[in-house]
Amino acid sequence: MPYVVLQDGSVFAGEPFGYWPSGDCACQGEVVFSTAMSGYQEMVTDLSFAGQILVFTQPQIGNYGWHSEESEAVKILVRGLVVRELSAGEGSLHAQDSLEDICRKQRICGLKKVDTRALTRHLRHYGTLYGVLATEAEAGLAYWRERNGDAAPEEPHWVYQATCREPYEIPGEGPLLAVLDFGIKYNILRLLSRRGFRLRVFPAGTKAEEILACHPQGMVLSNGPGDPAGLPEIAANLAELLPRLPILGICLGHQMLAMAAGARTFKLPFGHRGGNHPVQDLRTGRTTITSQNHGYAVERESLRGSGFAEAYRHLNDHTVEGLVHEHYPVLSIQFHPEGAPGPEENAVILDDFVELLHAAHKEKEGDGRA
Repeated sequence: MPYVVLQDGSVFAGEPFGYWPSGDCACQGEVVFSTAMSGYQEMVTDLSFAGQILVFTQPQIGNYGWHSEESEAVKILVRGLVVRELSAGEGSLHAQDSLEDICRKQRICGLKKVDTRALTRHLRHYGTLYGVLATEAEAGLAYWRERNGDAAPEEPHWVYQATCREPYEIPGEGPLLAVLDFGIKYNILRLLSRRGFRLRVFPAGTKAEEILACHPQGMVLSNGPGDPAGLPEIAANLAELLPRLPILGICLGHQMLAMAAGARTFKLPFGHRGGNHPVQDLRTGRTTITSQNHGYAVERESLRGSGFAEAYRHLNDHTVEGLVHEHYPVLSIQFHPEGAPGPEENAVILDDFVELLHAAHKEKEGDGRA
């Protein structure tokens, strides 16, 4: 019988599904949970889960099979899945595959019939932990004993595995937007395209001068995986772009913007992952339910002197959920405006960015700099 074995010695039993390689331990990664009630395919293909073992709190997963058009990326970087009940996907007549089929093809290790409620409560109480999916409990415990309970850091940073390899363009009739890809979800690109933009998508490590050379009207920084503090070279690059372009930062992009301005980030106890997170716009008092997937947040006290002011706040733990710059046409949000899965009402943030771009362009024209 296989198990989830956490680095603190906790053991949770289950049954295997998907791809299990030979050996005692099938996969290792940070064990995180999502409270989303639907959208398992979007979550499995969300590159922000790169290197992690994802626990679904929704009891039944796989109900409607797998539909290629609902994927948020071509590659899949999640390491393992843990579910209570795995459905064969018989709920959809149009499914191309079942979730288990995809896990076999993509070499994703899965564990079903796990007490996911107990596992989630453990992670909420003790904080996010690393774990292994092991064929035997003793094999998993031995894995952590050999490492004194420590997980080796991932090299290189997961962002460099999630990003595109070369720049590419998505045609459009409107102005050009540069997009810095940290592991972007397709639905962000779809919603930007629907607003008429022509998009040029750049790898995460692209230098400022190469981005500016294509003369974009503005820039979007995408979501992505991992610890933002592990990307100081990208923060330094963004510091050059911050005063020169209108910018929208999303999720990891929000954190990287804050770091570019001299602020700091910190690790949350168990992260924000799911489609039910309440966030308040501090400027209007309006609260919306948001989709989120991140394990780090911007440190509020470190914003002093950065030029950024807090614009959005999480109403559960009061963490910073968005920023506006006091001098430049730059804004950022910690949550996902595109949903996929999750509420779609926050796509209005993209409209706010469009207005910001237009205002910045008119100001340039007035200054004779356009």
